[in-house]
Amino acid sequence: MTVAKTTAFTAEQQQLARVAKALAHPARVAIVQLLASKTTCISGDIAAELPLARTTVFQHLQELKALDLIRGEIDGLTVCYCLNTELLRQVQQQFMSFFETAVACPAGGAGESCGC
Repeated sequence: MTVAKTTAFTAEQQQLARVAKALAHPARVAIVQLLASKTTCISGDIAAELPLARTTVFQHLQELKALDLIRGEIDGLTVCYCLNTELLRQVQQQFMSFFETAVACPAGGAGESCGC
């Protein structure tokens, strides 16, 4: 039996990996984009906007909600979802820092590539 050694990684690395995994499905990306284009959205409206069954959309909503990327409020028989913009801004900064570091020029100077 293998054991995940997530404790060997920083909290930021773990969070970036969780968010990247959650956004690795195009339906979840579409849901986030849809919610970003509106102030709130009812679950049924989301399903009407995507080429997926309502139950499939609900499963994707649950995945995003589990990471707190979106929030849902029960309003009678419906659930209104919205983005957790505070967390998204934090993750945005973490990803920007990650990519800035990843694409920084090597010590050899600008324009040089690795020796592969």
